[in-house]
Amino acid sequence: MRFSIIIVNFNVKNFLAQALRTIRKSIDFAVQHRPYLETEIIVVDNASDDGSIEMLRSHFPGVITIENKMNVGFARANNTALAQSRGDYMLLINPDTLVQEDTIHVMLTVFENNPEIGMAGCRILNPDGTLQLACRRGFPTPWVAFTKISGLSALFPKSKLFGKYNVTYRDHDESYEVDAISGSFMMIRRAVYEQVGGLDETFFMYGEDLDWCYRIQQTGWKIQYVADTQIIHYKGESTRRSDIDEIRTFYKAMSVFVEKNISRSPIIKGLLNATIWMRALLAWGNRSGYVLVPATVDLIMVNLALIAAEYIWLGRVFHFPDYAYPTILIVPAMILISVIAWMGGYTKHRLSVSRSFIAVAITFVLVSAITFFFKDYAFSRMVVLISGTLSLLLIPGWRLFIRLFGRVSGVSGLFKLSPRRTLIVGINPLTPEIIKKLRKRIQESYRIVGIIDTTRQRVGENVFGIPVVGSINNIGKVVKEYRISDVIFSPETLSYAEILSVISRSNDRSVNYKIIPTDMEVVIGKGAIDQLDEVPLIEIEYRINKQINRLTKRIFDVGLGMLLLVSIYPFRTLLVRRKNKNTGHWIDMIPQIISGSMSFVGPPADTVSSNGTFLGKPGLTGLVQLQRDNDLEPGDIHNYNIYYAKNHSFFMDVEILMKNCILTLTSKKS
Repeated sequence: MRFSIIIVNFNVKNFLAQALRTIRKSIDFAVQHRPYLETEIIVVDNASDDGSIEMLRSHFPGVITIENKMNVGFARANNTALAQSRGDYMLLINPDTLVQEDTIHVMLTVFENNPEIGMAGCRILNPDGTLQLACRRGFPTPWVAFTKISGLSALFPKSKLFGKYNVTYRDHDESYEVDAISGSFMMIRRAVYEQVGGLDETFFMYGEDLDWCYRIQQTGWKIQYVADTQIIHYKGESTRRSDIDEIRTFYKAMSVFVEKNISRSPIIKGLLNATIWMRALLAWGNRSGYVLVPATVDLIMVNLALIAAEYIWLGRVFHFPDYAYPTILIVPAMILISVIAWMGGYTKHRLSVSRSFIAVAITFVLVSAITFFFKDYAFSRMVVLISGTLSLLLIPGWRLFIRLFGRVSGVSGLFKLSPRRTLIVGINPLTPEIIKKLRKRIQESYRIVGIIDTTRQRVGENVFGIPVVGSINNIGKVVKEYRISDVIFSPETLSYAEILSVISRSNDRSVNYKIIPTDMEVVIGKGAIDQLDEVPLIEIEYRINKQINRLTKRIFDVGLGMLLLVSIYPFRTLLVRRKNKNTGHWIDMIPQIISGSMSFVGPPADTVSSNGTFLGKPGLTGLVQLQRDNDLEPGDIHNYNIYYAKNHSFFMDVEILMKNCILTLTSKKS
């Protein structure tokens, strides 16, 4: 028996490597039960530029690689591999998947015992352990399509009348015949492929799997959902790394499917297409809300500040001429929103407090200039000044509130205000190295709360300086008790089947389950790849050495230092004299900051240079000083200092100071 595995890859190198590792283990398990089994793995690469091809050549030389010069789409790429494959059975599987050891064996057994089955798919889980609904589907007949697109299927998932599209009215722990399965895992007989043909290349992405299932079922073959084995699908990783508009592409594919297969009635097609595009518009609006919501909040805050300033200074609101309000309520807000957008405050640096603060300051200058040149709107400069001051509090203030007390996706970067509470699953010789690498992470702050062992024998003990807080049997309870956000599986501790079992029992969307491959280069989680090892540094000009950055830093140090010198420093001096002792408080360092021998933010005093390279003046706080709860080794300190010097900016200094204040306050409370 021959078996072909086909993977279409586009810029998901690390996910692909992990998928291939799990597939190899699954092949080994299947071969144990079928020594005669011959297998081949074919990877079709759609012009990736992330080093996927080089990774395949160096780590997986036995994999057959087809290199496309451009992204030809999912259907065409799979068809290329299908035409070249030699298997009696072919498995089409996405690169962003994780396969159980028994998956291939179970699927082959299903085909061997059921000759009427032409295609089958297994149970597919999301990274949080929930079922990925697309793994079992009904064809979008006019009624089924309407219930899906209108949202009735989501409102009444257990109803057979409304829940047919994703078969949500049936138990996902049972196996049964379905209309269609997900394109992320499709196993097909060669006889079926030769009879029906490959995927329809009219579909660039999305819809081709549904169309293929429809054509197969039309020829009399059965399509089976298999619940006896499962995989994890990270879903959408290739799309995230492309310039494809997935919303437009998906709903266009749905429209093509309706046109081709469902109904030739112009009325029915027109109604379905209208519903599809209405749903697409809603989906686009939902995605746009990622930007529109914070922009709308900013607009409201600016106008609240203006109205409050008018009341504070003039004693009442709407005192200005009626003709002026459309302009004064729109123009300043639009200027602010434009400045924040230009600074990336709604996208890359979403909810950045420092950037919003700078944006308000810039907007204040621009609005003041406008009122100077346009006398018809220069009603009160004090109102402008007061509203500007209030905006400096409100605009960054609501962002700070969300970052401190909210749970908002997309708030990422170096300075998350609280470290990710993390469990490590597994105790083996690699565990100390994993702990060390996680603590060295600069852009993700992991706080290792405890270790989960495979048994209860060592619960309560300290291993590698970390308490063993539970076993895999009670991991769900531990996650809730310790308010865990990340669970990281150590390599070579559990089988993939055991890992998937742990995840599937959780069904907790607030927890991010991550896996460290055996090479320990990355941490793979839902929608993210964290590099565990920093890229080797080369000779470059660090940003800390650029004149403009040094000048900005100096102005910031002197300005803030002078403010503290006249407001807080005198009281500190009187307190020291009264108690007749000097406790070395940070306020005592303000004169040194103003004189230029120190800075508010910088490396520790004894680590300010590296082989003669300037890494910044000694700082009261900095990246190293923020790691007060971690025992950093000299190499770790060096990496933090290099990172700061390489990536220094005014915004970084503000964020570091802010986090230091928060950590200081929280530590005093505790």
